[in-house]
Amino acid sequence: MNKPKCHNSHLFLRNFMPYGKFIPALLLFVLCNYSAVIYSENGSVDFTQVDKLIDDGIRTRAFPSAVLVVGNSKGIIYQNAYGRLTYGEESEATTLRTIYDLASVTKVIATTAAVMQLYDAGKIDLNAPVYQYIPEFGNNGKNDITVYNLLVHNSGLTAWTPFYQDPNMDSPQKVKDAIYNCAKEYETGSRTLYSDYNAFLLGEIVERISGQKLDQYCKDKIFSKLNMTDTYFLVPMSEDYRIAPTENDTYWRNQLLVGYVHDELAAILEGVSGNAGLFSTGPDLFKFMQMMLNNGRFTDERRMSPLPLQDTMFTASTVELFTSKATGLGYANTRALGWETKPEPTKYPPACGNKFSANCFGHTGYTGTSVWCDREKDLVVIFLTNRVYPTRSSEEVRSIRPKLHDEICRILGF
Repeated sequence: MNKPKCHNSHLFLRNFMPYGKFIPALLLFVLCNYSAVIYSENGSVDFTQVDKLIDDGIRTRAFPSAVLVVGNSKGIIYQNAYGRLTYGEESEATTLRTIYDLASVTKVIATTAAVMQLYDAGKIDLNAPVYQYIPEFGNNGKNDITVYNLLVHNSGLTAWTPFYQDPNMDSPQKVKDAIYNCAKEYETGSRTLYSDYNAFLLGEIVERISGQKLDQYCKDKIFSKLNMTDTYFLVPMSEDYRIAPTENDTYWRNQLLVGYVHDELAAILEGVSGNAGLFSTGPDLFKFMQMMLNNGRFTDERRMSPLPLQDTMFTASTVELFTSKATGLGYANTRALGWETKPEPTKYPPACGNKFSANCFGHTGYTGTSVWCDREKDLVVIFLTNRVYPTRSSEEVRSIRPKLHDEICRILGF
């Protein structure tokens, strides 16, 4: 089918922006490409074997680029950038300022975080039916689906729908209406099914309650407070030179995706959706995950009076509620509220490896991204790749990522 009209000028203009236009800025970009032990209670730690695991992944074409940030509640222990943005020898080197399409990591860094804030403020009831916030949703037997059901993925809604394949779904409103009017795939609460519908609806609820678009709400209430200056839903085109490309889309958009969100649902929704659309860097994501590890508290370095001031993003009880394994979901279910806890081994080992404790939480993204936090070990690991370049066929990151987390734990003595 033909690519539907893009209704967002930001995304539309990307079709005509030459990749690498902003080469003069690369000097500063390359200067930021370094590895460093920034904080360690026991002195420098040798991360050579971790580096080798990632370099081997690049050599076997699991992904062309990667950024790793390892830290704890006190600061960054180690960070490094690997490879080039693509496999071409002329491609720009990856740096710590490389921006990645986070895919489903959006669900926790943006959407769930916004819900957590609204919950803290008493503006959202987790046990309220979804139709209370989105009246158009109250049809086809969906009146029993609650906000909580969306968060733990047992709502009864389908996993996803390839709307981009339907020529009639050529506007954001038509796609939204299709989700509002859908029927359930299974009885609410009878099982769990990870669903982009759930996250999309959570984003819509945030917008209905706050009166702001999801991207603007997250920028104002979350990212700006944490000084996450490289985190966006709609990345300015001036930053294209440092965005890791995702897929060479030959099936719908017919272009290499650079700053154009990879997820098709988010793309139809003009780049802003509760399920995907967020772009960020490793150091920015560490700011968020360190705040989570510190039970919602963070240091605002911009507010000197005369020392940096402590601030709170979420209450400790809300962090505990949303990141703890939900009860009553059935044996072997590892969902938390929006977040994931340590999964049971299936075809692949847990994304966070075998050495992370049961007291951990995190999330992965389809494009090859992940964020994990272990409260028991006081440990955060951010691992970003663009494994879907040039196609989505490589799944080797699923095997590399657990080994990476296990090796980090071994090096740090866990």
